[in-house]
Amino acid sequence: MKKLLTMTTAAVALMVAGQVASAGPNTVAGPGADPSCFTPVSDDTTYFQWPAREGPYKIALVNGFIANDWRVQMIAVAKAYAAQPEVAAEIEEFKVVSVGEDIAAQIAAANNFIDQGFDAIIINANNTRAFGSVVRKANEADVVVLSFDNVIDDPNQIAINVDQKGLGMSAGKFLLEQSGDGPAKFLHVRGPAGQPVDIARNEGFLEVIKESGRDIEVVDVVGNWAPGDGQKVTADAIAAGGIFDGIYVQGGSQGVATAMLDSGAFKAPISGETENAFRQLCNSAGLACQSGGTGPAQSSVTIKTAIAALKGEVVPSGIALPTSISYSPFKEGVEMFPKLPGSFFAGNNFEACNIGFTAEEIASQTGENN
Repeated sequence: MKKLLTMTTAAVALMVAGQVASAGPNTVAGPGADPSCFTPVSDDTTYFQWPAREGPYKIALVNGFIANDWRVQMIAVAKAYAAQPEVAAEIEEFKVVSVGEDIAAQIAAANNFIDQGFDAIIINANNTRAFGSVVRKANEADVVVLSFDNVIDDPNQIAINVDQKGLGMSAGKFLLEQSGDGPAKFLHVRGPAGQPVDIARNEGFLEVIKESGRDIEVVDVVGNWAPGDGQKVTADAIAAGGIFDGIYVQGGSQGVATAMLDSGAFKAPISGETENAFRQLCNSAGLACQSGGTGPAQSSVTIKTAIAALKGEVVPSGIALPTSISYSPFKEGVEMFPKLPGSFFAGNNFEACNIGFTAEEIASQTGENN
């Protein structure tokens, strides 16, 4: 009897292990659905397929850091996309929660949506390596997990992003080209400490500078991707005697440009994000500017991907979004918009994904939890 019980327990353990192993997506051969939109990161990208389920679907967006205009617009665009009639027909409920920079709170929020029976969880992660348990729990529950912007470092979910390191490299190349051949001093206005996007962009920026072989001093300050914070730390750096040959600002670019212009100490080339006010300042002040970044509408591409996965379509595990980079002077009505708010970020349309918005659609939404 004891031997029989032992064998039965072992058999049950094997069955449970098999069930866990089979949970989550199947790895299948590509190509996937809608390849012009869901473009794989590389030729080696794996493809996923979940069992098709009947809609409409319950989808949650679990955001972390919120205290800047990009995050607010990212959420507003996500809501606007979910409200478009053809998308709304696919969605039973779309929930948004932002938790600030608390990693544990973001993990708890994601787990809570899994427990509530949501079909897909979208995450802009506070920490790339902290969500392995969330992905495992979701896969065991057949919940689709997707991450974007600050993507999760786990191969068992869908990651949607642009080349963040490449953006830092582009900024470094621009400032090196604009500052001549000799020694130079650059100001780097960074994002919140520990944020994956900040780390990747800084890595790319410093890599290009090191490879140049030039004598470049880089002064780092933390502007939190916010115009007010960026303006203050830039003004403080200049007041401390800083005369810079170039400035790289990851976000809050208009605040940094304003601080430089208000100081009257120098005019340096600036590589910044895609804020409308930044581009307006570059034009009006005749600055040499590079403006590039990640459009807030990548949240809408992630929703589109979630719906495709829930329908059982084949999708890449890693999806590459295009990066938009423009240079001053910026074309009015195309790259810079005088009638739109200064906080507006360009890059909200992804034509390859048939995703687009009017300014009114975005303005009608907020970045608040719902």
